[in-house]
This record gives sequence, C-alpha cells and structure tokens, in this order.
Amino acid sequence: MPIATLNPATGVVEREFAAHSPEEVQARIASAHRAYLDLTATDFETRAGWMHAAADLLEAEADEVAAMITREMGKTLAQARAEALKSANAMRFYADHAAEFLDGRTLDDPSAVNASEAYVRFQPLGVVLAVMPWNYPIWQVIRFAAPALMAGNTALLKHASNVPQAALYLDELFHRGGFPEGAFRSLLIPAAAVEDVLRDRRVVAVTLTGSEPAGRSVASIAGSEVKHVVLELGGSDPFVVMPSADLDGAVAAAVASRTANNGQACINAKRFIVHAEVHDEFVARFSEAMGALVVGDPTDASTQVGPLATASGRSDLAELVDDAVAKGAVARVGGMAPEGPGWFYPPTVLTGVGPEMRLYAEEAFGPVAAVYRAEDAHDALRIANDTTFGLSSAVWTQDPADEALFVAGLQAGAVFVNGMSISYPELPFGGVKDSGVGRELSAEGIREFCNLKSVWKA
Repeated sequence: MPIATLNPATGVVEREFAAHSPEEVQARIASAHRAYLDLTATDFETRAGWMHAAADLLEAEADEVAAMITREMGKTLAQARAEALKSANAMRFYADHAAEFLDGRTLDDPSAVNASEAYVRFQPLGVVLAVMPWNYPIWQVIRFAAPALMAGNTALLKHASNVPQAALYLDELFHRGGFPEGAFRSLLIPAAAVEDVLRDRRVVAVTLTGSEPAGRSVASIAGSEVKHVVLELGGSDPFVVMPSADLDGAVAAAVASRTANNGQACINAKRFIVHAEVHDEFVARFSEAMGALVVGDPTDASTQVGPLATASGRSDLAELVDDAVAKGAVARVGGMAPEGPGWFYPPTVLTGVGPEMRLYAEEAFGPVAAVYRAEDAHDALRIANDTTFGLSSAVWTQDPADEALFVAGLQAGAVFVNGMSISYPELPFGGVKDSGVGRELSAEGIREFCNLKSVWKA
C-alpha cells in the first residue's frame, strides 16, 4: 500500500510520501534510544511541563488538525475536531496524574519479609514501538504516547499508510512541546518492515491497535523476542435493549454508537440484541432514524456520515451485507453502495441475521447494524456472548436484576449501562478474547510499559 493521502470523499490522491530508507529508520531508532537515556534523568514535573505545552499546541491547532484528519480518512470535521481536543485532554490528564499513578507502594510491615524496608517502584522500559490504525489517527496514538512519555519511555510510531500527514504532525508535536529530540519519532515504512524494527534490541516492547491477523503476527514476533505486547484488535460489540429500557434514549444512542466515525470504531455498537417485547418498535424507530441521517461531504457542516476511509473497506463491508441478504437477512434501510466518486456506504439496518452468515461472526467496520431478537434476558446474554470478540458492550434497562445479570455476565472489557461505549482517560480500555490483551488509559495504561521493581532492604 503506498504511503499517501488519498481523499476518501473523492478517491483522489492528494499527496504521496517516500518511505524512510533503512538507514533513516536506523537513525530514528538510535535517536529514540538516546532520548530514552535523556528522559531517565528527568522528573515527572519536567515531563508534565512538556506534555502540557504539547497539549496546548494541539488544542491551538485543532482546526488545522481536524481538516487534515478529514482529508485523510473522511470523518466529519466536527468529529475530527473533537478527536483533536479529546487527545489534548488526555495529554493533560497524564501530565497531571502520572506521578500519582507511578508512585509505587511501601509495605506497611516490612518485617513480614524479613526486611527493615520493602517497597515497589515503577520504572520505564525504554523504546516502545506503536503500530497504529487510521480510524482515529491522532487519538489512537495519543492514548499510548501520552502515558508512555510521561512514564519516561520513548516511542516509535508506525502509522497506517493512508494517514501519513497525521504521522508527520505527531512526529514533531512532542519535540515542539519540549521533549528531547527523538523522544517520539514516526517511521514512514510499509507493514513488511515492522518485523525488523520490532526485533531491534533497542526496541523493548510493542503496542498495536488493528486487525486480529496483524495482532497475531506482531504478538508472535514479540513473543519470540520476549518483548512485552499490548493489543487492541477490534470488536463486535453488543448493544442490548430490554423491555424496561428508555426506548427514546436507546434508539438515539444506538444510532450515535453505530455511526460515530462513519461506523469505523472498534467500540461502535455493531450487534443490537433486543428483547422480543420491544423488538419490532425498536427496529422501526432505529431504521427510520438511521435512514434519516445525512450522508455526504465530510467538510459540509450538515453531513452526519461521511465516506469510509478506503475503497477496500467499503468492498469488505458491502460483501458482508450482500452475503447476509443473499442468505435471508432483510435490509430495513440502506444495504447498497451509491454510484459516484468516494467510498460512501449508507447507514444500514439488517434483521434476520443468522450464524450461517459472515456478518454474524465478522466485524462490520462501517455503518451497518445487525438486529437480533432475544426471547428473554438469558437469551440476550447468550447472543451477546456468541462472538470471538470481547471489547466493550452496552445494556439498556431500568431493571436492577437485568443490570446485575449483564454487568456480571457480558464477556467484554467494559459494560456501559444506559449509555454508549466510549473511551475515557480515567477508565482502563481494552478487551478479552480475540479483542486483545493488556489495557490502555487510566493508571493501568501507563503501567503497561513500566518495570514493576521490588526493593528489599536488610
């Protein structure tokens, strides 16, 4: 795949970039390693000052960054600007809380381990490689980079090849804020070059957000090198609606969750599991609301859903829908790609989806919703968990017993009750099953790339 900005609203290549040579890659790895040695001599207060300065730059440049994001991957300008501001907020969050999160702890009774003093401390690991996707080209990177840098690590970014301008913007952002040169470096390289970087002895760990095959490949290489890995590999999140739910709120949240980021988010709700008592009403209202959304130019303020980011992504989505319809599913709204330039796909609602269809098991990365009828709460829970993924989930109910059942029983890294799944810096983010290993954000996220060192003193 060429390293290029290919506008998904028009299909036109706007800019192309040369890949870094092997020599340039080596120079950037060396720069990151030198910066790590410099960072170990700094304290949290110093790093926090730099992080706040970088956050201020990002916030001040939010409009320009938003235009760049929209141009490269097609989300609406409003959502792109919100991404930039959310990223700046996360940078400030870690600037303010890193010292607290990495404070360690002291044994109250060191005599229990025959010591006069015993404690644990967190220390940075070194250079961490991040392999990141295009769907949130700033946020996905920041939610790793902010905690990693505040912990004293340095970072190398292999960004998706269709968002090179985002990669180059991030390449300079932290240095402009004051971090040592090399503390964060982007590598413009193809996917095939990742293995050599990961096997470099100066690179001590890797984090990847992306597809399950990519995650398995990177994890295999990291395992063979005995290097720490964090993976976030997507999801097919359930959105459960029970009879006691606020149906107005549930429908509005369902639409927002399925179409946010043009339907291209790992924690978009994708499978809508609705109790039989409210199924028909929910389907009717949900389909009407999805069909009323304005699809079009993402730079137009009236647009609610822009194009998919890549031509292959639209083809993959259309194949899932076509397969389901051919095998008996019903498209209540949408279901067919429009003619004309750009990689648009209409908001789509399917009912009658069954296990014989690819859509039942595969992640639909675009504004396509599959609605399932559940006979009761336990049937809903069964359907929700009948997936290899386990990233996030949502349940809409006013019944305490139902709430308790789903909070305990949903196989996912998060459960949102009467709300839609979203990531917050204050809460750990990650999944179970094929959705990945490890956590980002909150205290858990910054500790992923630290050595937890035990200290015992006679």
